Amino acid sequence: MTFQTYSLFVLSIVMIYSGRVENRLNLLQLQDDIDKLKADFNSSRSDVGDGGPIFTGKLSNWTETNEKRIILSQIVSMYLKILKTTDQSKAHVKNISEELYTLQASLSDDSKKMEYLKNLTELQVNDSTIQRKAVNELFSVLQKLGDTTSSSGRKRRLVQRQCKC
Repeated sequence: MTFQTYSLFVLSIVMIYSGRVENRLNLLQLQDDIDKLKADFNSSRSDVGDGGPIFTGKLSNWTETNEKRIILSQIVSMYLKILKTTDQSKAHVKNISEELYTLQASLSDDSKKMEYLKNLTELQVNDSTIQRKAVNELFSVLQKLGDTTSSSGRKRRLVQRQCKC
C-alpha cells in the first residue's frame, strides 16, 4: 500500500467514525493535497513500508465504534503534530490541517475520554488516600463490570441465535 493510499485510508476511517461521512467529497479533494504532502516527506522511500502500518494495524484490535473514536481522536492529534513540523504556509498543508482540526473538534469528547484513561494510569496507587477511595468504590466498579460483561454476553447469545450458519 502506498503512502498516499494509506493516508487516504486512515483519513477516511477517521472521517467515517467521527460522523463526517457526508463529507466524502472533501476526502477526494484531499487526495491531491496528500500527494503533495507525500512529496514533502519523501515518503516514496523504500523504508516507508518497513514494519507495517503505524495506525491502521492497531485499529483492528478496537471493535466497538466508541472505542475506535477514542483511538482515532489520538491518531488525528498525531497527524496534527506531524503537520506542525512542516511548512505551514503551503496550501496543501493548510487544507489537510483544517480538515484534521475539524475532525478533532468532532472527536473532542473522545479525546477527553483518552485523557481520562491517561490520568487513570498515572494514579498514585501507593497513596493511602487513593487506596482507601479505591477500596470504597470496589463493589460499585465490580457491579458495573458485571453489567457490561453480562450485556456483551447477551449480545453474543442474541447474535448466535439470529445466525442461521
